[in-house]
Amino acid sequence: MTTHQSHVLTPQTGLWLLVIFGVLWVALGMWWGRRARDAEGFMLAGRNVGLALGTATAMATWITSNTTMLAPVFALKQGVWGMLAYATASFGLMLFAPMAFRIHRLLPKGFTSGDFFRLRFGHTAWLLFLTISLLYSMAWLVTMAIAGGELVEALSGIPYLTGLTVILAVCILYTLFGGLFAVIGTDFVQSLLILAGIVIIGATVLTQTTIPEMAGHLRVEQPELIALFMPVALLAVFNNMFFGFGEVFHNNVWWSRVFAMRRRVAPKAFFLAGLLWFPIPIAAGFVALSAGVLEINIPQENMTGPLVASQVMAGAGTFAGILIFVVLFCAIASSIDSLLAATSDLATRDGYEKIVHRGRTLSDARIRRFGKLAIAAIGLIAWLLALPRWPLQHALFLSGPLVASVIWPVIAGLYWQKVNRGFIIVAMVLGSATGLIAYFKIGWFTASLVSVAVSMAITVAGRFAPAPAFDWKHLQKD
Repeated sequence: MTTHQSHVLTPQTGLWLLVIFGVLWVALGMWWGRRARDAEGFMLAGRNVGLALGTATAMATWITSNTTMLAPVFALKQGVWGMLAYATASFGLMLFAPMAFRIHRLLPKGFTSGDFFRLRFGHTAWLLFLTISLLYSMAWLVTMAIAGGELVEALSGIPYLTGLTVILAVCILYTLFGGLFAVIGTDFVQSLLILAGIVIIGATVLTQTTIPEMAGHLRVEQPELIALFMPVALLAVFNNMFFGFGEVFHNNVWWSRVFAMRRRVAPKAFFLAGLLWFPIPIAAGFVALSAGVLEINIPQENMTGPLVASQVMAGAGTFAGILIFVVLFCAIASSIDSLLAATSDLATRDGYEKIVHRGRTLSDARIRRFGKLAIAAIGLIAWLLALPRWPLQHALFLSGPLVASVIWPVIAGLYWQKVNRGFIIVAMVLGSATGLIAYFKIGWFTASLVSVAVSMAITVAGRFAPAPAFDWKHLQKD
């Protein structure tokens, strides 16, 4: 294979793009953030988000750097099944749609996913849930930060640390200024740019090769990538699907959007976001599979997608690099800002209010002030954790067993009036523990499967164990 220069932009162009988009997002964040006049507006955008913004923010948040950068790695290693495995994460958004309607009905004044767990399952289960949620959110945030640094370095040669620092700083700034109003507003613009960019890149690939040519090359050079039966890839399909369920069902990123959207909007927005998101990892994987037939060398696994895209669009010169930069920058920023806002809400509502101050009523100004401090602190921690530059796949999928263990407890809590709280705690602990053992002893592609199976068995057993009937009105007393 031919080795290509991966830097499609000069460092000067890369710096200008960082400055332009940094100023743009901060300015937009300040403009939208003017509507955040109190703590509820800052955290939940006034609970009045409509269908267009709701769909756009859900889709843009789910189009992470993992979608645009790990999906090509899945395709490169596991072929067609790898692309489909990553696309199954869309099912999490679709299945969350009916749950969103029930969440709205049960907790019309809820703030976080922690509110639900505390009121439904008690203090111990709540603390365990918070631990899992915060660990996962930080893992997701760190992978976004790593991807940001690697993106800037791969496309323009700007040092990893510089790109990492600038992207995180920009997201922290506009989230600080406008809270969820700023996040949702910028997500809307970012989703439009991402979709347009992916369509252009995919169309360009088809001008240089065809699907039959790609299939013929794979059939001769890498037949395993188009094999109907590839055990590891088939396991990855179900593992990734359940990982996606766990990510969406438990994480405050999605619960905060439920509380922010109007009641009848939320189910439609999540379902539409899942439909729109489904083809994106397939398109990203398709770009990666063209590497062989186009004789493009992949020296760095994490950057498969950007490197291949930059080479297939080499004829477009600087424009190609700018387009790829914009798509990936938007994908990363739309997730970082959401994680900063949602994780700071957990730290503020569940940590500062409910644990530190034991549920005492705090002034609006004090809550908002702590929320902003939490955003800055979470961003700084993510920056420190991203410095070692962990491999993206391992940094993210290590948290898979944790979130998979929460799938059935969340479902049981929302729909079953009787379930033993002790079994819920054991389900999360043993599900996480056995999943982590499977991760290290068998492989990452089994970890979430093992976790969800163990957690499901224990949760179902808890359905038949002695337990009082839960009064759903209790969820509205907080």
